[in-house]
Amino acid sequence: MIQVKSIVELSELFGFKKPTNPLIAIIDMATLKTDQELLQQEFVLDMYCMTLKDEASGVFFGRKNYDFGEGVMVFSAPNQVLRFTEINELNIMKGWMLFIHPDLIKNSSLAETIENYKFFSYDTQEALHLSDSEQDTINECLDLIKEEISKKEDNHSRVVLVSILNLLFNLCNRFYERQFNTRSTQNNYIVTQVNSLLKKYYREGLLAEEGIPNVEYLAKNVNLSPNYLSDLLKKETGKSAKEYINYFVIDKAKTLLMNRNISVSVLAYELGFNYPHYFSRLFKAKTGVTPQVYRKKYEN
Repeated sequence: MIQVKSIVELSELFGFKKPTNPLIAIIDMATLKTDQELLQQEFVLDMYCMTLKDEASGVFFGRKNYDFGEGVMVFSAPNQVLRFTEINELNIMKGWMLFIHPDLIKNSSLAETIENYKFFSYDTQEALHLSDSEQDTINECLDLIKEEISKKEDNHSRVVLVSILNLLFNLCNRFYERQFNTRSTQNNYIVTQVNSLLKKYYREGLLAEEGIPNVEYLAKNVNLSPNYLSDLLKKETGKSAKEYINYFVIDKAKTLLMNRNISVSVLAYELGFNYPHYFSRLFKAKTGVTPQVYRKKYEN
């Protein structure tokens, strides 16, 4: 496994032209040649990567293939593994890859907000499928970046590049939201799956045995990444995945408080809380009253 720490090093490894800016580069995938030697290597990139591709390319980030049709964007954050699984000659692959070193955005507002762009940690099967007009808009942003990095660097270069990246990331957020909207039927099915998983988890007594399930547990069981599942649930239900889990637990707590004459402490343990006061705090945060007050309200 080879650690790639800079865009200059990346260019040397893959035989790309020397970048005009050491912190950001756009690579035409037609200039990427993959041979048997490359297929035997794995690369860990210390940079962000955005890829727009038109055809299957045998390019993997992590363990999953970019196996999609036209107009597909995929994203990866630093420290993800890049692999190649197909031998390709020059001018075979179509599309581009945008590499962004974290140092480019250091000390900028984008450095503080880039974590909000959760698509960098989506799995590749959760890729962004662009319409023709959306693809044109994304390519216009790439043209702006190309133009900027082709110029001699001055005191404004980094600010301008970061501004274009802000625009590009916000556009991707917008297009992902459109994609969530157009996949409403499929998304509703996933919400149903999540509900079934939570009910089964409770029914089998796993709350008491294993504790409250985390987002990763649900995501694994519906074959999605945690961030994508959370964003999907937020779009469909108004609650993030963590909020949705808490809502389920509190809903069960309400039912048990009304129908079972057990102490709040015992109830808290049954619902997966190691410390009863954590349960009481969450219950009050979600309902406005303590468990004891809620129970008395329904006793009367």
